[in-house]
Amino acid sequence: MKQVTPKFSFELFPPKTSKLRKQSMICLDQLTCYSPDFISITYGAGGSSRDKSKDMIKVIQQNHKLAVAPHLTCAGISKTKTLNFAQNCWDKGIRQMVALRGDPPKNTDRFEAHPNGFKSSIDLIRGLGKVGFTNIKVGAYPEMHPDSKSMSSNIDWLKQKIDAGATSAITQFFFNAKVFLEFREKCMKAGVNIPIIPGILPIENYKKTKNMAERCGTTFPQHFNEQFAKINDENEENKLSIEISTKICDKLIKEGVQNFHFYTLNKPTLTSQIISALGFLKFSLNPGVKIAR
Repeated sequence: MKQVTPKFSFELFPPKTSKLRKQSMICLDQLTCYSPDFISITYGAGGSSRDKSKDMIKVIQQNHKLAVAPHLTCAGISKTKTLNFAQNCWDKGIRQMVALRGDPPKNTDRFEAHPNGFKSSIDLIRGLGKVGFTNIKVGAYPEMHPDSKSMSSNIDWLKQKIDAGATSAITQFFFNAKVFLEFREKCMKAGVNIPIIPGILPIENYKKTKNMAERCGTTFPQHFNEQFAKINDENEENKLSIEISTKICDKLIKEGVQNFHFYTLNKPTLTSQIISALGFLKFSLNPGVKIAR
């Protein structure tokens, strides 16, 4: 299969403090040099970070001239507030959104929709369509959504989101290229006809990433545990993390994958080094920006 030059996109979250804001700006500066396809911005449960999301969107649009895909969820927020946010984004020239159901409240595994809110991601997608959005990204789950009873029902729900207006999907992170490729194959056989973008999570912190994987139902390979257990040095841990993600991405590129979405956690260094290791280092659009080594 002919190898392609992939496109990269990045997820950031709105910073809560001035220190974190500075960190997020550094992250943006460093990632801009890869000419990202878009930057997605997370949206706290119940719209808890709505104002901070707006501020970050403004910075990305005005200072970096990049396409933004804000997240919107159904969790803990009314339809009116959700659609007001969407309309505000539309009025600012944003033409793509990431539509998600959202996570259950803390200390519970059960999602409950707001009494006056959208009941599911499908309802949210339809609502965004009425605002005018025709580029709507949704979540996809190679190892099944925790609420899915089977892979078949997992993919069927994705198909329903497509029928509602979704135009591409970004996957939950995974740590084995085979997991994504098998999921992609199953989706194709089921008639899924939209781009499925692999979500890549660099292992910034081994223990935290492992715990996150367990919460999300993502398999964390045993040999990773064995490899990280032998390391006591942060630099060596970072090298292993880069090696793991680079190998995953390289395998996917060889299988024709053309887009990658990195969950950066507002920390650009590992993401930058993974892309560089793949051989896609680009010169910065801003001569003053340097890639962290």
